[in-house]
Amino acid sequence: MHAAPSAPGPAAARLPFLDALRVIAFGLLVPYHVGMYYVSWDWHLKSPQAGPALEPLMLLTAPWRLSLLFFVAGAAWQQVLARDTGTRLLRRRLAVLLLPLAFGMAVVVPPQAWLEVGQKLGYADGYLAFWWRYLQGDDSFCREGDCLRLPTWNHLWFLPYLALYSVLAWAAARRLGRRTEATAPGLLARWAAAVPLGPAGLLLGLALPFMAARLGLLSRFPSTHDLLNDLYNHAQYGTAFALGLWAAWRGTPAWQAMQARRWPALLLALAGWALLVWYFQAWQSEAPPEPLRWAQRALWGGVQAWALVAACGWARQGLNQARPWLRQASDAVLCLYVLHQTLILLLAHALAPWRLPAGFEGVLILAGTFAGCAL
Repeated sequence: MHAAPSAPGPAAARLPFLDALRVIAFGLLVPYHVGMYYVSWDWHLKSPQAGPALEPLMLLTAPWRLSLLFFVAGAAWQQVLARDTGTRLLRRRLAVLLLPLAFGMAVVVPPQAWLEVGQKLGYADGYLAFWWRYLQGDDSFCREGDCLRLPTWNHLWFLPYLALYSVLAWAAARRLGRRTEATAPGLLARWAAAVPLGPAGLLLGLALPFMAARLGLLSRFPSTHDLLNDLYNHAQYGTAFALGLWAAWRGTPAWQAMQARRWPALLLALAGWALLVWYFQAWQSEAPPEPLRWAQRALWGGVQAWALVAACGWARQGLNQARPWLRQASDAVLCLYVLHQTLILLLAHALAPWRLPAGFEGVLILAGTFAGCAL
């Protein structure tokens, strides 16, 4: 038996600040999705008290929270590939991602769809009757030609996307690993070194692909979360995953550069957020001038990159010590991710008849969701 070829590049130790970022990024999903119940943006279920009040706060994380998840996933996957590119590794990776996806689509997600058709379409039958139709792929739940495709993965779309990017990165690492040791590491090192780590190079170099994706693709390929028909999302999230691979490949120099640029990156991200809030508030009721629309999209892409640099830099600065609880929390976030949105919607549905003030109700939903996931 021959050992599986190893990926080129140094095998790095586990980085505690990446665990911290993973926990923080997944933790942000819960308040964000609780917020989605109360803002005016379309979602599966809406509060009778929904309005624009929370939207500026939602915009604080909207451009980058998912990009950060893919970035951290790419960095962690590169660390694994630096040690092993065997087929057993890939099978284990796909099992970790796709088995929860299958279980989630069959068991965890259906209550979300049931509540959605109840509020939006007036569906009045019980849950078990709906679940049977859900499992059969009933596509008759429609409103004005817009039909709910069943079964659905709803918030679990992250898992198949991550599986796809993981397979592509594994295949690339395996192919490079089969080349001679003299050529493959040097070739990849030159590619990785192409992104400069100086202040302008890092902050602008990482922002350009996000800007290009939003400017060039969003109008023609809006977000669908359909794995085979979602070009814009693949461009932005695939970029974030690839940048995670790159950062882990460069290793210490990349992380040190992000730590050194954490202040300018944070200030740029906050300034960009303020301008985005102004834009969306100023142009709520009418279409903005086209040049301004393009500027907003470029700025959105910039905020994606600057927030990534700031998050990595500040996490490495203050959260880079190994803690047993941090490793455990990092391993537990998958459960939180799979369960949280269903718990949010069930709690919102249960509390709705009480007509509580939105702030108090939201805190109850938030606390109940975290408690349910912990249980």
